[in-house]
Amino acid sequence: MTHSRMTRIAAAGASMIVLASLASCSTGTPGTNPSSTTLHIGIAQIVSHPSLDAIRAGFEDCMGTLGYTDVAYDEQNPQGDQAALTSIANNFKAAKLDLVVAITTPVAQAMAQAIPDRSIIFAGVTDPVSAGLVNSFEAPGGNLTGTSDYPPIDAQIQLIKDIKPDVKTIGVVYASSEVNAEVQMNLAKDAAAKLGIDLKAAAVTTSAEVAQAAASLKGVDAFYVGNDNTVVSAVEALVQVAEQQQVPVIAADPDSVTRGATASYAINQHDMGCQAATLADKVLKGASPATLPVVKMADLTDSLVLTINPSAAALQGVTIPDSVSSRPGTVVVPS
Repeated sequence: MTHSRMTRIAAAGASMIVLASLASCSTGTPGTNPSSTTLHIGIAQIVSHPSLDAIRAGFEDCMGTLGYTDVAYDEQNPQGDQAALTSIANNFKAAKLDLVVAITTPVAQAMAQAIPDRSIIFAGVTDPVSAGLVNSFEAPGGNLTGTSDYPPIDAQIQLIKDIKPDVKTIGVVYASSEVNAEVQMNLAKDAAAKLGIDLKAAAVTTSAEVAQAAASLKGVDAFYVGNDNTVVSAVEALVQVAEQQQVPVIAADPDSVTRGATASYAINQHDMGCQAATLADKVLKGASPATLPVVKMADLTDSLVLTINPSAAALQGVTIPDSVSSRPGTVVVPS
């Protein structure tokens, strides 16, 4: 089943949070709608979870701040169903949309296949080159550009060692059907090897398989959860296994920490949506996606945040060292 909601962005009262996010973006002369009529934008995200919701909210908030005060958003969500996603892409193709926004790799791939002749802005795509969406980060070359959540994996794996210095093996559950998930798993394996850490992986095809896959990774000293929509959707199930095994969970998104992971060093998802809005602004003013570089969020250090959950850590058998918890800008999830 798909989810649809039509919304309009009102002109007044952009919040300080939105303004702060917009200030971190590298573009943006505020503008107005290119015509006096309502701007129609289709937005699709692969599933519902807080990180993806924050990307969508960041995009819409910052579009308003950029001066787009009369926008109708057609929000669609296939809840992970590929047939429903294909239908959404075909409906967007048939609709008279001024712009398409695709949140996550599977959605961007579906939109690219269905809509070759209209501008598409993606967000939350880890490696758009490997996914076949662009020619390169610097010169996309087609009708797509956007923001990449290519994670700071070396720093994330180092965080595991900082929290549990005796770590020898990391467990990763990943979705074999998501290109971004497999890319991140391999990057995590390389990053772990640099620190003398082994990595064990278990593949899933649906979120219902996450608990069983995590339980199959016996003997690991920690779990790492990347920007993997299938696994993040069921992160509570993985956390439960981690509590049983008394090992920490380190995530690539802060919302997973509020849902029970020990810690994350992650991209601000709202900022990622805001960066996508600045690209959309350029496209709506006449720029071609082919020449607009993909924004790699990990390169914007102001958008990287350390989030810790001491209560979750205790349930997983670890104590977060002061050397980690005292780092400037650390966000602590209340118990």
